Amino acid sequence: MAGVANMTLGVIFGNRDFFPDGLVAEARRDLLQVLNGLGVQVITLNEQQTKLGAVETWQHAVLCGQLLREHKQKIDGVLVCLPNFGDEKGVADALRLSEITCPVLIQACPDDLDQFGLERRRDAFCGKISVCNNLRQYGIKFSLPRDHTVALKSDRFREDLVEFLAVCRIVKGLRRVRIGAVGARPNAFNTTRYSEKLLEAAGISVNTIDLSEVFGKAAEIENADVRVKQRVELIRSYADSSAAPDESLLRMAKFAVVLDGWMDELGLQATAIQCWSSMQKNYHVNVCTIMSMMSEQMMPSACEVDIAGVVSMYALQLASGRPSALVDWNNNYGSDPDKCVFFHCGNWAKDFLPDIRIGTAPILGTVLGEANTVGALAGRTPAGPVTFGRVSTDDLTGTIRAYVGEGQFTDDALETFGTKAVVRVPRLPELMHYICRNGFEHHAAMTSAHCGAAMAEGLGNYLGWQILRHS
Repeated sequence: MAGVANMTLGVIFGNRDFFPDGLVAEARRDLLQVLNGLGVQVITLNEQQTKLGAVETWQHAVLCGQLLREHKQKIDGVLVCLPNFGDEKGVADALRLSEITCPVLIQACPDDLDQFGLERRRDAFCGKISVCNNLRQYGIKFSLPRDHTVALKSDRFREDLVEFLAVCRIVKGLRRVRIGAVGARPNAFNTTRYSEKLLEAAGISVNTIDLSEVFGKAAEIENADVRVKQRVELIRSYADSSAAPDESLLRMAKFAVVLDGWMDELGLQATAIQCWSSMQKNYHVNVCTIMSMMSEQMMPSACEVDIAGVVSMYALQLASGRPSALVDWNNNYGSDPDKCVFFHCGNWAKDFLPDIRIGTAPILGTVLGEANTVGALAGRTPAGPVTFGRVSTDDLTGTIRAYVGEGQFTDDALETFGTKAVVRVPRLPELMHYICRNGFEHHAAMTSAHCGAAMAEGLGNYLGWQILRHS
């Protein structure tokens, strides 16, 4: 499953000594099987360190906290499993002593109606409330499965677990991401203003380079340079380039070589690029194809130096384990109030465009010369799931805000150029009112999966950003 492999969870098994030992042993066996099946690595006490490898006493909490603290850098999240009522102080103390700030999921095993005798009774339904009460007292943030109790080997818990792992990726990824701003924002677009200081305070670092530096370094690279030749071949194999002149492909390739070197030097994971109008006036191409290729390789790249937009892209990529793209909320779709057109001219990842081809940007071409816009992509996103969202910095209140929602790409007819999709969003007019009244940008990010719940949990509960989940 996308994004799950190679993740690590700390696992705490709660216990109370007057409940049957077999319940804990069974839960340990079943949960480790489930996690192993997902390819998730586990850090947990073994059965020699404490009784049943569970946490019940202060001494157990000390051992567990020390173990998790030793592996703090490796652990993506913590799963608390309650096979029975558990000991709320033991769980809370272990988490406090671990000094971990990653997401925590609280799971409780269900009782069976025909097994309410002393041999099989759990009372985890009640114990989970006590654990959560203590975690709130301790100031420890936590997540909950959809059901108050859920069987470890059920499909429903597996879905909850996959969603929780997405939350872990979002939180860990955004707290340490490094982004590159290439060029100044287009002067006409106040929309893409953002607060670099608010992002830095959230762990998101922005590094800058002027377009003149990129153009100058690209001009020093010979056409025969092996890096350029390799990049041209990669471009040709990535998309239909039959309409693109060789000179335009060379320019795109050199831009990519310079950008790759800069990103490697500074350890950057994502970029936002001034894609017009200096690009066309001074370098005579669009670099949409290069941006698309980076996004496809899970290094998201946004246009118009939309830094908050690429943060949105990166968050959705972390949530879904799939590429993301930046879109305009661009057009109504006829008279259907719940459908609209997503559009850009365009740099969407190939994941969205099975018919991807390199062309020009006709709208920009009307003022910049269409020959100077070679490199823009064209293609149509087919029917399927979509999650969209937007992160925005609000200098007026000193906060980071966001919204997220889910919908469907449709196969409704659409005849136009660029990269495009028809999207159905339930109660779309209400969402548009919210976006307009709250001053959000006309850009949104999208990914071709449903992951809105994980986005809302990660950005809202753990990062503390103000977020609307549209549903």
